[in-house]
Order: sequence, then structure tokens, then C-alpha cells
Amino acid sequence: MPPVTAAERDRAPARRRSGGRTAALLVVLVLGGLVLAVVAVGLGSVRIPPDIVARILVHRLTGMGDSGHWTLSQDDIVWNLRLPRVLLAVLVGAALSTVGVIAQAVTRNPLADPFVLGISSGAALGAVAWLVLGASVFGGAPVGVAAFCGALLALLAVTGFVRLTGTFSSSRLVLAGIVIGTGFAGVTNFLIFRASDHAATNSALFWLLGSLSGARWDQLLLPTVVLVGGVVAVVLLAPRLNALLFGDATAAALGIDPDRTRLALYVVAAGLTGTAVALSGVIAFVGLIVPHAARLLVGSDHRRLAPVAAVLGAVFMIAVDLLGRTLMPPEELPVGVVTATLGAPVFLLLMARRSVRFGES
Repeated sequence: MPPVTAAERDRAPARRRSGGRTAALLVVLVLGGLVLAVVAVGLGSVRIPPDIVARILVHRLTGMGDSGHWTLSQDDIVWNLRLPRVLLAVLVGAALSTVGVIAQAVTRNPLADPFVLGISSGAALGAVAWLVLGASVFGGAPVGVAAFCGALLALLAVTGFVRLTGTFSSSRLVLAGIVIGTGFAGVTNFLIFRASDHAATNSALFWLLGSLSGARWDQLLLPTVVLVGGVVAVVLLAPRLNALLFGDATAAALGIDPDRTRLALYVVAAGLTGTAVALSGVIAFVGLIVPHAARLLVGSDHRRLAPVAAVLGAVFMIAVDLLGRTLMPPEELPVGVVTATLGAPVFLLLMARRSVRFGES
């Protein structure tokens, strides 16, 4: 074992302090998210006080508490309507934020996100084809499989085009993603335009705006496994993401196969994006904004950035969905509309700050 240098000994306390700050930040974000979730479950067309919401949740989860403190209607609203929606917001927010972290690391481009690489457009095409043409076209497979296939197809098309037409580079990858993603979006719009079933057309159009209103318990088990597994995989691959930031030559010198690592990350990104899009539709800006906000808090070391971005994305999505449900009652704004409206000025503000420099730790 090589001897530890003086510089490494000096850096060790700083790493421990940084790790402690990250752990404390995660605890604060989780606790804040729990409080926000209780508030979100209680707000809506029928308002339920936070203490009643907490009592219902404790009773449902542990069997403790006196059910005489709330009505059956309140219990149904909290447990069957709003809690699945909040949990879906957590899953989708964490997934899209994690894909944004992957995209920015793989391309070494601070503007990359699932949309720039064409992943979301591919997932949208698969899901809309399922909605408009019917499940039979996909052999009876669920919409999530169709969305995953579309996302993976888009990624393979983008990376394959770049490798076949010239030297692989982050700028060429981003440009190819924009062009191919636009083409996929055009095919998606064509399918909607040519659809003969007006109900399916309206469903696809509303779904393209992004919404969490369809959350149900019976639809959450498998997506939860996929999304949580994908986020955990990215956290475990964080050291490899750090290596990719410095280029393929550096990664190879560190004993990491950049092509295999990139392929694994593509599959994870496609799985996360496809599942999220199948559940909630197309939601813009989450994968772009949240990683930058997390980078402001903990720097660019992916061992800290990946978990913080996932938790921050979950909290952000709860807040955005709550805003969409309560901003214009009794109407409900689609989540994608809210994120698009909020995302542009927030991103410009982040870009205007000097501390937001890609690769800064």
C-alpha cells in the first residue's frame, strides 16, 4: 500500500467536514420534504388540517390512534387520492433530477438535461404511440415499457449518429440530441394529429403538458422499484461520473472503461426517464434546474451531488405540484406548465451568478 502523502492527510479533514455538511443538508431536506408532504396532502378543494393528516397517516401506517378524530371522507381523500400523488411527485422529481445529473456529467455540458439529449422526446413518442395506437401495437405491454423503449431508442440514435459521423464530443452529442429530439417530437405531434379517437387525442395532449393527477396505489409499486433502483445506481456510480468529467483519457487512466460506463448510464437514464414520463407525462426543466441548484449547495463532486439532487428534486416536485393544484382553484394547472413557467427565469438567475461554473467543487 503506498504511503499517505502530507497533502492527502491535509485534505482528509476537509473531506470529512464536507461529508458531514452533506449529511446534515440531506437530513434538513428530508425533514422539510416530510413537512411539505403533510401540508400538500391537506391542501386542495377540500382542506384538511395538518394535524388530522398526520393522525390519519400514523393510523394507516401503524394502526395507532383513534379514528374518531376524522371522517371516512377525510381518510379516503388523504390515503387514496392525495398521498399517492405526493409519492408520485417524489419519485418523478428524484428521477428527472438524477437524469439531469447524468446528462450534465456524460456530456460535460452544464446545459444538458433529458430534453437536450432527446431522451424525453423519445419517451414521449413511445408513450403517445401507446396512447393513440393502442397497447396491442406493443404486444400488450404497459405504457411504461413503450416509454422506456422510446427513450432508449432516442439515446441509441443520438450516440450512434455521433459515433458514425465523426469524433465523439460533448458538443456534437448535444447538437445531435437537439435535432433528433425535435424529430421525435414531430413524429409525436403527427400521431396526435392523425389520431381518429378524440378521447385518446385529448388524453395525449393533456399528458404532454405533464400531470400527476392519475396517481393510484396500484400503479406505484413497480415504478417505485425502477425509479428508486435507478437513483441508487447513479449514487453508486458517482465516482465514475467524477472521472468522466475529466475526459475519457483520464477515466481510462483511473481504470474506468468510459464506453461501458457511459452505456450503463444511458440505460439507467432511459429507464428513469421512460418510467417518469409514462407516469406523469412530459415535465420540463426539472432535470436542468435542480442539478444546478444542488451544485450550488454541495459542489460538483457527484458523491455528494447525486443524492442531494435526488432529494432536492423530490422536494421541488412536491412544491410545484402543490402550486399547480392551489394557484387557480378549482382549476388545476398541469405540472409541466408550472415548471416551464418557473424554470426559465430561475435558470437565467442561476446562470447569472458567478458561482455557477460547471466542474466547480
